[in-house]
Amino acid sequence: MLKRLFDVAVSLVLLALASPVLLVACFLVWRQDGHSPFYIAPRVAKGGGTFRMVKLRSMTKNADKTGVDSTGANDMRITAVGRWIRRYKLDELTQLWNVLKGDMSLVGPRPNVQRETDLYSQVERGLLDVRPGITDFASIVFADEGDILAPHADPDLAYNQLIRPWKSRLGLFYVQRQTLAMDLRLCLLTAAMIVSRAGVLAHVSAWLRRLGADEDLVRVSLRQQPLVPTPPPGLSDVVQSRG
Repeated sequence: MLKRLFDVAVSLVLLALASPVLLVACFLVWRQDGHSPFYIAPRVAKGGGTFRMVKLRSMTKNADKTGVDSTGANDMRITAVGRWIRRYKLDELTQLWNVLKGDMSLVGPRPNVQRETDLYSQVERGLLDVRPGITDFASIVFADEGDILAPHADPDLAYNQLIRPWKSRLGLFYVQRQTLAMDLRLCLLTAAMIVSRAGVLAHVSAWLRRLGADEDLVRVSLRQQPLVPTPPPGLSDVVQSRG
């Protein structure tokens, strides 16, 4: 109950503060191609159902019809305005509406598409025990996901080999230890990324160690070493394809 009250109160304040920026962004997206500035994205909800996530559109209309779910920083589907939107994470602000509706929480594992959750191991399905969120440990550690995927010809394969295993581990770590104090701290750290990403990553890494995370997770959260293909939690083999 306290988590839900926290979500609603903070979302209302943030939406009020961000409304002028969102209005300008919506106008710029509409002016660029004449289509709706919003993208309604089907995502997997708590328990495995689905909900309609509201995003500020950063890609060309019908970009989701290409069958590619992961997006590199140099993806040709991203519009000129969309690059600005993604750079400043403005597409995340509209998801505050989903938080108010109860589809999402401020803090929790990022919501995924059905094709991705179909790949989950039984262990990873523990991510669906809570409402998906706008931010969490993984959102902070992999805030540069687009840059990681940019050099790869198959961004979905690269995501499943390099990013998903660690995002899932960080998400499960949160699910197993979540508290209201942790949610507040993660929200503040997400905001602090604007000032110093390196400083926030160092803080998160040290915090994970104090909370008892294994050293591999602590090391990866610092993001000072190259990512290598790793099995997702609960699987013995690295995912090689989406099929």
